[in-house]
Amino acid sequence: MTVFRLSPEVSAAFPTAVIALVTAEGLRGHEPWPEVGAALADIEQAVASGQWAPADETDPRIASWHDAYRSFGTNPRRERPSVDALGRRLVRKGTLPRISSAVDAYNTVSIRHGLPAGAFDLDALSGDVVIRFATGSEEFVPLGEPDTVENPKAGEVIYEDGSSVLTRHWNHRDAHRTRVTEESVRVVFLLETVDADAYRGLLERAAQNLRDWLTPHASSTTVHFLSGENTEAKV
Repeated sequence: MTVFRLSPEVSAAFPTAVIALVTAEGLRGHEPWPEVGAALADIEQAVASGQWAPADETDPRIASWHDAYRSFGTNPRRERPSVDALGRRLVRKGTLPRISSAVDAYNTVSIRHGLPAGAFDLDALSGDVVIRFATGSEEFVPLGEPDTVENPKAGEVIYEDGSSVLTRHWNHRDAHRTRVTEESVRVVFLLETVDADAYRGLLERAAQNLRDWLTPHASSTTVHFLSGENTEAKV
């Protein structure tokens, strides 16, 4: 099993942060997930007709992440929180990317609920995962750029597994090594808020939404929550 750990330093700096870990074992990424495709199409149609728009930086759900990014030295208008970037892409292009069924599922949940989301292939991890502040000496290989190596800035919030960095700027970008593909069969999905006082219920509903979509396409699913009161979870 893999342990996910929220470091005391990050917990102290962001005392209302909560992270939902939704796991899927025996994931069948190759088979059709029509419920996800239908939800994606509904969102795109609602945006096209002007009936709905994704949360942007004026929305408190996104603004709270902008504040968090600024606090650790990241300009959130240059390196945007993942949900902010995804919403802007939807407005600009009118569509969300189709990557794979599992990735499309968490992107849809993210945009629907206005919460950052991501995922790691558990079989690609090299150890337990810690959410902590970077020292500046770590290495990160960005998703889609396997020949690029970056060094996160000291003080930046990262996920790391003892081998390398899995995300930069908390949730701005994921690593190439732990990306989820149609071949991934053991996956942990992440949903996050830095303002659980306001959005704990929203986070729980989003996690259940994602779990409901995963369950028909997996042998088992679970949900765990990381917070200052519960800083470790085994998945």
